[in-house]
Amino acid sequence: MSANNSNDKKRVLIIHTGGTIGMKKTENGYTPAPGYLSDELRTIPDLNRADFPLWDLYEMSPLLDSSNVSVDEWNAIGKVIYENYSEYSGFVILHGTDTMSYTASALSFMLEGLDKPVILTGSQIPLSELRSDGRDNLITSIMIASEGVAREVCLYFSARLLRGNRSMKMSADGLVAFDSPGYPHLAEAGINVKYNYAAILGRLEGKISYHPFAKVPIGVLKVFPGIQFGLFEDIMTEKLSGIVLETFGAGNIPMGNGALLPIIKKAFAAGAVITVCSQCPSGTVALGAYETSSQLKSAGAVSGRDMTTEAAVAKLYYLFSLGITDAEIKCLMEKSIAGELTE
Repeated sequence: MSANNSNDKKRVLIIHTGGTIGMKKTENGYTPAPGYLSDELRTIPDLNRADFPLWDLYEMSPLLDSSNVSVDEWNAIGKVIYENYSEYSGFVILHGTDTMSYTASALSFMLEGLDKPVILTGSQIPLSELRSDGRDNLITSIMIASEGVAREVCLYFSARLLRGNRSMKMSADGLVAFDSPGYPHLAEAGINVKYNYAAILGRLEGKISYHPFAKVPIGVLKVFPGIQFGLFEDIMTEKLSGIVLETFGAGNIPMGNGALLPIIKKAFAAGAVITVCSQCPSGTVALGAYETSSQLKSAGAVSGRDMTTEAAVAKLYYLFSLGITDAEIKCLMEKSIAGELTE
């Protein structure tokens, strides 16, 4: 589906992956339905105004609830953007909210050299419903994508433009569903869109490149009081290449009977990369600041600094897919590649 033609206006590609915004109400609940979104878009007059950017709609197949999105879908979305890159001023990805931050993080690494806006958005209420938040999210996302100010992978929701790999879903049922607690908003949308130019990535030199992710075995382990680390030893040391360890505070772990450190050393010796992130929404992991974290560092773990778990997972997929050495991966996990952490 395309908007009216004109050669002197910016054009945006809307990539529909599924999610609440385009779902159809059925007797079994809301579900993605092929072709349904294009009908809904025709009912929104603003999308066809003379002063609105031109747009085309690309519908992925199959359409998915975002809880079913995997590496395959990340690769497919990235490929669509890469193959259509020269034809559009920017891109808007309609996506379910549950894993939107994961997809935004993945695309920020996958699309190296990106110099156009890629905006992920969606809604908590489907477009087909009277009170849908999807209309404003979609309209504003298209406008931001066409303006070309924030030339990076972003997430727009409820008047906030966030860096994609800094975003987190904060509410399951509130309309203000996302935030980036560890990084300033890139823009606020009121009467006008007010950009925070100091927070936006600078222009990148060189051409865009596309790096699809390999299906690397990666896991996330959240530390909790009384955790029995021995239960996870076989998985951590034999089956996982990358591990994100969600610790307390600035990287602290329960000492217990000292079971974790031998497991980490064993995993490290087997080639696994263990990245330590914090369970706190904001703040920085500082391995060695406390005794309970210094041992993680000596065992071979690396600091995720202020990366979100979503960004750390996506970054591990990206780095392992490059075919570089484990030592290089460890080094790069502590360095900013796409604005995902503060060095």
